[in-house]
Amino acid sequence: MSKVEKLKAEVFQAQQNSDIASLYMLEQRAQDTFDENMLQDFYINILDLALEKLTNTLEAHRVMDMNEVQDFATLRALYEYAIEHYSAGKISDASALFEVLSGLSNDKKFSLALKFHWIASKEGLSFDDFLSNIADIDATQEAGTFYISCFNNEAQKLLDNSKIDAE
Repeated sequence: MSKVEKLKAEVFQAQQNSDIASLYMLEQRAQDTFDENMLQDFYINILDLALEKLTNTLEAHRVMDMNEVQDFATLRALYEYAIEHYSAGKISDASALFEVLSGLSNDKKFSLALKFHWIASKEGLSFDDFLSNIADIDATQEAGTFYISCFNNEAQKLLDNSKIDAE
């Protein structure tokens, strides 16, 4: 069995098990092994699973637990999807995703961080302006979170001027 076939089998097994966390663990190997089309399909599969888990979570009227591996991986996939929209200039789509994500987790830091994302996008702030004027990328990197989790003073001003409740 070739390296590509073996990896495809592992990816397929993770997909069959709806195991987003395992797919993320295979991500580097996929990037090193798959061609562009296969890699795109790999990420589409992660997103499809995450959207399915989102639907199930909303239907069950529950929040995701950041300490549960599959919930964590699902939140990461959905966050990456929202950021993809934001960076592509699809600000209203990103804003809607950030709004949902801000209430989807039991993690208060994640929820508050996503409220900053939501408010910025709802106010029409471009992704580049969000990164340069609201986010603190260095502090976020130090924090080691998968999401932009640290913000500068402008973020608090944005929150204070918004009609959205921060709690």
